[in-house]
Amino acid sequence: MADVDGTPEAPAPRHRSPLLAQHGAVPAAGADAGVAWHYGDPTAEQRALARGGAVVDQSHLGVVTVTGPDRLTWLHSLTTQDVATLPPRTSTELLVLDPQGRVEHAVGLVDDGTTAWLLTETAPALAAWLDRMRFALRVEVADVTDDWAALAEPVDAEGADGEPVTWRDPWPRTAPGGTRYGPADDAHPGADRRWRLVLVPRDRLVEEVRTRQAAGWPLVGTWASEALRVEAWRPRTSHEVDDRTIPHELDWLRTAVHLHKGCYRGQETVARVHNLGRPPRRLVMLHLDGSGHLVPEVGAPVRLPGAAAPTAGGAEAAESGRQVGQVTSVARHHELGPIALAVVKRSVPTDAVLLVDCDGGAIAAGQEVVVDGEGVTPDRPPARGPLSRGLGHHPMLGP
Repeated sequence: MADVDGTPEAPAPRHRSPLLAQHGAVPAAGADAGVAWHYGDPTAEQRALARGGAVVDQSHLGVVTVTGPDRLTWLHSLTTQDVATLPPRTSTELLVLDPQGRVEHAVGLVDDGTTAWLLTETAPALAAWLDRMRFALRVEVADVTDDWAALAEPVDAEGADGEPVTWRDPWPRTAPGGTRYGPADDAHPGADRRWRLVLVPRDRLVEEVRTRQAAGWPLVGTWASEALRVEAWRPRTSHEVDDRTIPHELDWLRTAVHLHKGCYRGQETVARVHNLGRPPRRLVMLHLDGSGHLVPEVGAPVRLPGAAAPTAGGAEAAESGRQVGQVTSVARHHELGPIALAVVKRSVPTDAVLLVDCDGGAIAAGQEVVVDGEGVTPDRPPARGPLSRGLGHHPMLGP
């Protein structure tokens, strides 16, 4: 079941932001519970954020710190990113995978020279796992979410010396050692999205926002930030990740995976799928037919047109055939209208008009390809040639 903003139900939030006391605030639900969905005029808020002059309360995000002289080499050995020599105040992104290469945690990382700051949606579980992995190394792990809160700004700049700890979102710029399943960086729809998270003491959250409001920046809600995230095809742990997700399916090798670093848990799957190609699923953006004023919920089935199938209410969804995926994020964009992200089978034709189940019927959805339908990257290793005379190429290595 989903809540009012279309996101899945979630446990009670760890913190309820004091900014919800602001006039007009409408609480968000699901993964964004604890902060505001909007403050009375979501369309104007979204336009302000798109123009580059607004602040978003992201105090529901988790913050984990790692201190000690071994912190960066230790994180390097455990995660998908090359951070062994990460310079101070340089933002990056990394993933923690399970032994089969499936995503468990996604982390925005910045180091201030003495402390590595990890911003994540899974802080308690991440901190507990890291603490178990310390062994005899000189590191200390702490979940400091109770002390620190994040504010988002549409600014494309790292934090400078003397400024608060700041994580600049690298998406969608392909990082050194990374690769892409989607368009080139300068052709990517997220190329113009500016986004950074500034950490402030939690007890100064209201004061920090008021300072920005005094400079002419309105406070906007997650309705606005989520619409721009979906437009930019930016994956999010709480939405696009399930218990089968591998990074290739979400084009996360752009920013969060280094293909040439040393061993880490799940690396075999990362390398195998990159070398052979064809991840089993792929992320797409959907342009939803808004003529009937139907909007799907997160988790709604995505289908290829075909024989009718029953809906939850017992009626038949016209022309909704076999299920090929599901909606992961839904947004109402101030220019594009209703849009969504979905994860579908890689075999779904990239030019197919899909159908999405809603309460009241199925609606048409046009695809924008996020992950290439062939499932290969520009730097995929070339085929090795015939296995022996007359046998041709190995079917798993392509033509």
